[in-house]
Amino acid sequence: MGKSVLLEKIEECRKEMITLSHSHALTSEAVISSSLKLDRLINEYQNQVQ
Repeated sequence: MGKSVLLEKIEECRKEMITLSHSHALTSEAVISSSLKLDRLINEYQNQVQ
C-alpha cells in the first residue's frame, strides 16, 4: 500500500475513532478496536518511511 493511501486511511480511521468516542466510553470495545486499527496503520506507515 502506498504512503498516500496509508495517510488517507490513517485520517479516516482517526476521524472514525473521534466520532465513536463522542457516543461511547473511551474504554468501550468500539473505541479500543478503532484505536488498535489506527495504531496498526500508523506503524505500517512508519515502517514504509524508514
